[in-house]
Amino acid sequence: MSIMARPHQIPMRLATGAFILNSGLGKVRDTEAMAETIHGTASTAYPFLKEWEPQKFTRMLGTAEVAVGAMLLTPLVPSLVAGMALTGFSAGLVGLYLKLPGTRLEGSLRPSPEGLPLAKDSWMLGIGVSLVLEALTGRKCYKKS
Repeated sequence: MSIMARPHQIPMRLATGAFILNSGLGKVRDTEAMAETIHGTASTAYPFLKEWEPQKFTRMLGTAEVAVGAMLLTPLVPSLVAGMALTGFSAGLVGLYLKLPGTRLEGSLRPSPEGLPLAKDSWMLGIGVSLVLEALTGRKCYKKS
């Protein structure tokens, strides 16, 4: 396993990490009303979350986002570790898109206008899986011309 991010990974790790870190910091400082909304959305898709107190859930979610963002932004964190964290986190977000009513067009995986903000999280899943695959195979996930 490589102990550092490879140079070609830096742009995607920086862009994704900064995005997630910013989102997490917003949740850590969240207001009570925003916590209710975030928790309500998450518990609709994942009913076991209904038992959680909204502000505690939102703070923990924000803390997880800060951790994932920081891993991606730190080149010394191996790509396998950062990729696994990003894959797990983004899989949960894609799950929201797939499970929440009204996020997709009837009978389709295509997003509805309301689902577009969630559907865009699929790019993070793709980046996470790419980082993991590259780390496990020891090769770039694309072919040189």
